[in-house]
Amino acid sequence: MNKTKGQLEAEISEAITRFEKEHLGRGPRETKSFIIADLVLIRLKGILTPAEEKLAIEKGGATLIKEMRMRLIDSSQPMLRDMIESITHSTVNSFLTDIDPGTGERVFVFSLTENLENKLLKKF
Repeated sequence: MNKTKGQLEAEISEAITRFEKEHLGRGPRETKSFIIADLVLIRLKGILTPAEEKLAIEKGGATLIKEMRMRLIDSSQPMLRDMIESITHSTVNSFLTDIDPGTGERVFVFSLTENLENKLLKKF
């Protein structure tokens, strides 16, 4: 792997945005990825559909959105793990995610079995 940390972060952001569009029907307004030690942190903004944004302000709506979105991601977990492993050439140890229906933000956190940031910094 001859990519810089910034190039890998950009590639991860592009892949996650593509995943959101292809598998969830809508991409985020903004995606930022960060490699921090043995973690890959991805922050997505503006992921809710207009209908979900309206539902989020109704009683119980935020809970419904969160549950539905979490189930969709849970069923796609193997695909997401494979995607990160393919880009980083590192093994995913664990995967965590959460969504805030009030702000339309989601975070993904992938824990790797190695310190990818150190590995990348040693190359340069």
